[in-house]
This record gives sequence, structure tokens and C-alpha cells, in this order.
Amino acid sequence: MYVGTLSFDLLLGDVRSLKEKRSVVRPIVAELQRKYAVSAAEVDHMDLHRRAVIGLALVSGDAAHVSDILDRCERLVAARPEVELLSVRRRFHGEDD
Repeated sequence: MYVGTLSFDLLLGDVRSLKEKRSVVRPIVAELQRKYAVSAAEVDHMDLHRRAVIGLALVSGDAAHVSDILDRCERLVAARPEVELLSVRRRFHGEDD
């Protein structure tokens, strides 16, 4: 069993309220879940309207599959014009961990 996680630290564009923030973050989380069958959620900076951290996790029996899906998720978030990707933290846990 292999587990991969990503944590995206995002700077949101022209967002002036927490309500506007939700309208930016929720579609990103929903698209990650729908396209790649990962568990995803906003996990930090809940009270800041221009910052967000989205975390996701994936479990698979194939290490290459986990790596491929994490790469695709990272590209999807990086390509979103309404956010600036400040950093990505990737963790990979295999059977030897």
C-alpha cells in the first residue's frame, strides 16, 4: 500500500471576503476530488481571506499510480489563474515506512 499527500499553499487573487474565498477554493477542491478520486479539503488559513492551504491524500497499491496522480493534481492547481501557488509539500509513504 502506498499513500501520497500534497499540501498546496495558495495566495488568492482579487478576494476581499471569506465568502469570495470559498467561491475560489471550493471549485478547486471539488475538481480535484471529481477528476482524480482523491480526498481533498481546505486545511489551514481558514480565517484569512487571501490565503488558503489545500491538502489532499491518495491511497493505491501501485507507487507509480500515486506519483502520476500527485503530479496531475499539482499541475491542475498550478494552472488555475485565480490563485498563485506559493509552495507545494509532497509526502510519499510506502510499505517500508
